[in-house]
Amino acid sequence: MSVTAEDWDARVTHLSEKLPDRMRKAVEWLREPSRRWIRIGAALLFILGGVFSILPILGLWMLPLGLALLSQDIPWLKIPLEHSARWIERTWQRIRGGGKPSA
Repeated sequence: MSVTAEDWDARVTHLSEKLPDRMRKAVEWLREPSRRWIRIGAALLFILGGVFSILPILGLWMLPLGLALLSQDIPWLKIPLEHSARWIERTWQRIRGGGKPSA
């Protein structure tokens, strides 16, 4: 199955629709093209926070969030992120028992 950058954009849009209104509006605001430098700065801070995940408050969760923000401005990141998201979904289904039994 082919993966495209549009698949990642659709995933982000779908996930943002599930957020509470206030957070959804913040994500939509941040995704606007005119907010590029704010988005890049926030992405780099999240990535840096993910690197220092051993410290309190900062965590590994910050790294993928930073990469997701950065992918808005660096399109070639979208395909690897979509591959990663699909792998996580498959693994999660297998762990939870929803996967297909192996032959």
